[in-house]
Amino acid sequence: MAERGAGRWWQYQRERFPLAAHGPLILAFSLSAVCHSALLRGDGRFPSWSQAACAFVCCLILFLQLRIADEFKDFDEDCRWRPYRPVPRGLVSLRELAWVAVLGGLCQFASVWLLQPALSAWLLVVWIYLALMSREFFVRDWIKRRPVTYLWSHMLIMPLVDFLATACDWGVRGDGPPPGLHWFLAASFFNGMVIEIGRKVRSPPDEEPGVETYSVLWGQARAAGVWIAMLVATALCAWLAAGRAGFGASMLVGLVAFVAIGAVVAVRFAGALAPGAGRRIEQFSGLWTLVLYLGLGVVPMAVRALGGVAP
Repeated sequence: MAERGAGRWWQYQRERFPLAAHGPLILAFSLSAVCHSALLRGDGRFPSWSQAACAFVCCLILFLQLRIADEFKDFDEDCRWRPYRPVPRGLVSLRELAWVAVLGGLCQFASVWLLQPALSAWLLVVWIYLALMSREFFVRDWIKRRPVTYLWSHMLIMPLVDFLATACDWGVRGDGPPPGLHWFLAASFFNGMVIEIGRKVRSPPDEEPGVETYSVLWGQARAAGVWIAMLVATALCAWLAAGRAGFGASMLVGLVAFVAIGAVVAVRFAGALAPGAGRRIEQFSGLWTLVLYLGLGVVPMAVRALGGVAP
């Protein structure tokens, strides 16, 4: 029987888009983008509340829209293999989710228009790519048979979203993107890989029929190896991004430490047979993401804003 009542949307977010978990990560992601852009320009002041709020609202809703797009894409498979999920069991409908996505889009448009009307063009670019993703680029069967192509083509949304967030800094001033921004966007791309692989690896007892995890597609050891490789790639790009903003040396120390910890987590997962082992990869991916973005923008900006020496 379908669940009803005012609390069903609260239940939906708890299951499919938990704000308590995603909110801090998206806040760090969006605020870091605005701060990093300012640091590249040599500006040591925190962005205005309007800039930070616009970046956060756009990013939060975009990630929600990605979740909703997944609900549409996976509906048939969910009904067959995962009927316990909110949409198949009738908690919310696809039609209702579509209206949520549209209303969210109106909020995004209003946010960028009030901050700087020209930013609406970059928002449109992200929307177009999101629409293409939701249709699997009109080659669903072909791309489904190529998991690596599927992965990187979908993760290109990450630097596009980050580019929009950085534009809440440089776009407001009427300038072009600051030199060196590409390394920050590259770090965002590879970190998207870290998160995506991290949430789709499981130990054998946790695998579900009909769910194509990377641990099923590649095997546990190889999936762990690819995940740590993406972690290293993210760290390299983050170090180069930090270097362009003037704090590469201190960033390198933290990156090396976290990559070393990540390597231990990956090695332990590679041979793990106990239930729940994949959760450690997913949890570390979240922690890594939070620390990464705080380190790339918020922390060095705080040091400079307080009059300290650049880290």
